[in-house]
Amino acid sequence: MTAIVFYFQVHQPYRLNRYRHDDVGTKKPWFDDPLNKLIVERVAERCYLPMNAVVAELVDRTHGKFRCAYSLSGTVVTQLERWAPKALDSFISLARTGAVEFICETGYHSLAAVTDLDEFRAQVAEQKERVKLYFGVQPRSFRNTELILDNRIAQAVEELGFECQLGEGVDRLLAGRSPRRVYRARGTTKLRLLLRDYLFSDDIAFRFSNREWPEYPLMADRYASWLARATSAERFIGLFMDYETFGEHQSAETGVMEFMRHLPGHVFEHPHLSFATPAEVAGAFEPDEELDIAETLSWADKERDLTAWHGNDMQKDAHRRLYTLLPRAREAAQRGFPEHLAAWRKLSTSDHVYYMATKWHSDGDVHEYFTPYDSPHDSFIFFMNVLDDLAARIDRDLARPKPKKRG
Repeated sequence: MTAIVFYFQVHQPYRLNRYRHDDVGTKKPWFDDPLNKLIVERVAERCYLPMNAVVAELVDRTHGKFRCAYSLSGTVVTQLERWAPKALDSFISLARTGAVEFICETGYHSLAAVTDLDEFRAQVAEQKERVKLYFGVQPRSFRNTELILDNRIAQAVEELGFECQLGEGVDRLLAGRSPRRVYRARGTTKLRLLLRDYLFSDDIAFRFSNREWPEYPLMADRYASWLARATSAERFIGLFMDYETFGEHQSAETGVMEFMRHLPGHVFEHPHLSFATPAEVAGAFEPDEELDIAETLSWADKERDLTAWHGNDMQKDAHRRLYTLLPRAREAAQRGFPEHLAAWRKLSTSDHVYYMATKWHSDGDVHEYFTPYDSPHDSFIFFMNVLDDLAARIDRDLARPKPKKRG
């Protein structure tokens, strides 16, 4: 039996205002809440509400045999609670079906695992509580931002008590091995590693509406027949993708939601296929083999490394400046000014440096699609100006005398 494992990433960042040098010190808001509200309301209407209705229908129609997993970043949860509560309620309803797993992450969709493991652990702990609060479960599986993974990160994830971590089925890592087996990262003992089958995932996430693709139009029965070619040695097929694929990146007019509505029925025509959550697969199998993940990998761009966020000097400077400020933000929080660390964590969202990418080759159009700014340089300038303003506010509050203890 081979399990089809659908995992959907749900995320929206707090986008910045166009924050110029003259705005520093003026109390102008850092975050563009009108834009953030507009986008989350739009995506909720186009994707979250209608696609959650499809998933709920599938779970009900199959008596829970259709199963899938979600990870909602902390930033999208807080935006949904504020501006699209019906969409958040629809995710909570899915959690109550028992057929949907909710996965943990850093909470701020950050790159903390790459730079500061203490901050990584703090953000994961916060997100664990958030998942438990909203979805009523203690998360068993973990996915790092953009599936960023190496041996060191996997070891930290295992130490945090997770049973399973998701990663990308990078060809140079697998060296001819299948992404459909259960692995273990070097240095871990219990953590199961489930990898994304990027070819099958991207058929839906990127190629579905491409009229120049030889397989266009992709029909559910044909896709199910491809999945059915799996052999008995293949434990699962990891179909991991952004949830915004449905209705936002691929509009409803492409038929992508109808495709998903019909896919389980065609999958069940093949007796050796089923659906499962990541935790269920991890609990059912021992690791087939150890992987030495010496290089930090991700699911981003053709390179599948960190160059989507650290690929040019602007990105490196911004990331370095951000994490240089972290110790002072922590000190401010300890001194009674937690708002500075809260703001820092919103700024740690990886999207901010992603917008600074200058890849104008195979992946440039993808970066350009997501950015709200006119250019990578503009994104860099606005971000650095916000950091300047945050640093000044932290310095001001740290310079205040500590309140005297009453005695």
